[in-house]
Amino acid sequence: MTKLVLGIETSCDDTSIALVDQQGNVAAIETVSQYEVHSDFGGVYPELASRAHLEAILPAIEIVIERANIDPQDLRAIGVTRGPGLMGSLLVGLSTAQALGLAWDVPTYGINHLRGHIRSVDLEKRRLRFPALILLVSGGHTLLAFCKDQNSFDLLGTTRDDSVGECYDKVARTLGLGMPGGPIIDKIAALGTPSIMFPRPMKKSGYEFSFSGLKSSVARYVETNKDFDANDVAASFVQACLDVLSTKVLRAIEQVQPETLCVVGGVAASAQVRACMKAICDDTNVTLCLPPQKWATDNAAMIAMATWDYISQGINTDLEPKPNLHLGVA
Repeated sequence: MTKLVLGIETSCDDTSIALVDQQGNVAAIETVSQYEVHSDFGGVYPELASRAHLEAILPAIEIVIERANIDPQDLRAIGVTRGPGLMGSLLVGLSTAQALGLAWDVPTYGINHLRGHIRSVDLEKRRLRFPALILLVSGGHTLLAFCKDQNSFDLLGTTRDDSVGECYDKVARTLGLGMPGGPIIDKIAALGTPSIMFPRPMKKSGYEFSFSGLKSSVARYVETNKDFDANDVAASFVQACLDVLSTKVLRAIEQVQPETLCVVGGVAASAQVRACMKAICDDTNVTLCLPPQKWATDNAAMIAMATWDYISQGINTDLEPKPNLHLGVA
């Protein structure tokens, strides 16, 4: 019987459980969204998120075990996100994984959520080749890293304030579009014209990112232009983000000469981001490596996939929550 890893992802506002084999085949997955829980707040409310995880996690585990028709004691391992993320949300996943590992006599691994995103590209099909330049763009993170092989993570730069995904969500809130903000912004941006010259923070400097100034500029524009066209605002905002991301990616490609550009994280589901990165790769003769859109956002399958790396590399981690865990730490 093919061995499976049970992945558990509760870093923020989605409760996700998955069973994945070493080749990246997903035997079963169940993800419970919390959009309705947080919609009135315009963002994720941490205490409500952890409560919702508590309600959803065990039923979701039962569902995937039943779908895959396996005996839990036959699992190869349990992998659970230990960070980065919200403390309360992480604790729910970690305590559940630890209890199940003891009850089923199955080894349990605490997994770096960021490394999970990188491994999402190999779900269903092996895609990633090294050396690789990694662009991770999500609701909580924006970073560039160079990986010469699967064991190395050289961080080139990260965000100094808001992530690009967080900025998408806040601009959607400014425009009264609700959440999740990213897909809504992309949809209306496709209908607008990028006619507003919003700032491109830190575009010309190194590999660090900053998006708080862009977010504030959009808010000021909306406040002072009561007859604004939401489609044009969204299109102009997206173009500003793409200009910053593409400039830094091109700079990094020139420096590190990767074989592949790997774009991961929730914002990697954006059609505009995908098209922009494809154009860069076409011009530089670098292979673009993307996860299927359904695996770009937070999910337990990517955590299970990363768990197989931890097993094969002999990486042992504790099961303590690490809300500020960075890419260089397993």
